[in-house]
Amino acid sequence: MIRFEHIEYLYFLLGIPVFAGFFMFALHLRKLAMQRLGDQKIISRLMPDTAPEKVVLKFILLNLAYIFLVIGIANPQTGSKLENIKREGIDLVVALDISNSMLAQDIKPDRLTRAKQALFKLIDKLKGDRIGIIIFAGKAYTQLPITTDYAAAKMFVSTISTKDIPSQGTAISEAISLGIESFDDNEQSKAIILITDGESHEGDAMGAAQAASELGIRVYTIGMGLPDGSPIPLINSYGQQTGFKKDREGNTVITKLNEVMLQQIAAAGNGDYVRANNTQAGLNKIFEKINALEKSEIETRMFTDYEDQFQYFLGFGLLLLFIEFFIFDRKTKWAGKIRLFEKNTMNN
Repeated sequence: MIRFEHIEYLYFLLGIPVFAGFFMFALHLRKLAMQRLGDQKIISRLMPDTAPEKVVLKFILLNLAYIFLVIGIANPQTGSKLENIKREGIDLVVALDISNSMLAQDIKPDRLTRAKQALFKLIDKLKGDRIGIIIFAGKAYTQLPITTDYAAAKMFVSTISTKDIPSQGTAISEAISLGIESFDDNEQSKAIILITDGESHEGDAMGAAQAASELGIRVYTIGMGLPDGSPIPLINSYGQQTGFKKDREGNTVITKLNEVMLQQIAAAGNGDYVRANNTQAGLNKIFEKINALEKSEIETRMFTDYEDQFQYFLGFGLLLLFIEFFIFDRKTKWAGKIRLFEKNTMNN
């Protein structure tokens, strides 16, 4: 088993496409500058030792070194000791609504952001418990299988956005059914926490909650939103708000919390309902109720000792930097005889 001690550092890998963009832009500017100097055949004869392919090679080596150094800093670890251990806790599956209505700002800064912030705090409170994450809109998908890797859970929560599922809707019944399938067949206390505004829900959500209850799985609901509702912001690809969603008649669409339906789902699932507001998101109250459930001692095989592997990645990254340092932008004597990018010409 492989894990990262500091998984949050892997976010630095997102800089790779940024570096590539700047590099391509710099090459484009260099090309324009060369064109302004005059005839390219004459310029190439005046600068016979120029090796543009080496510039590309140096950039590739730098990026590879960057990748290995980032992975090294995150410290990959391999499990070295597998043991049977006993733990007490509960199994949780959080089903989070990521439909566009969750961008409404009646709960600040918006419903989805507030729900994610509450999830971070919930994960910090887990001790010996397992957590899984499901996201849903028009469809439901498993974002994170049930695990005790809380660092991974936080990382997955941080990346959730309304763009993860293109089909719009609120597939609550599908999310609950997927949550049921996520649990192992053990005697652990199990619960599903449904976080949604409940608007435009699809399927038989009450029936799914009742099916969960019959299997000993409690279903708790948290209503994200206020009864008066709020407009749905329109966000462009740059993350900027461009207006509000409107219907075919040009009227601004108001999304309202479907509180009655969420209360009915909680009742059918033998759980409780809490409405979020601008002072608290409701997860604390729900977790207190879940934490009071009977906890069974379960024996499971887990890695209890891990060996650090960061030294190999850091070492290889530094080696790549060393190699890059001794690659020059100009052709060497032997490389100058190679004409990979020139067509063979024959004298008439």
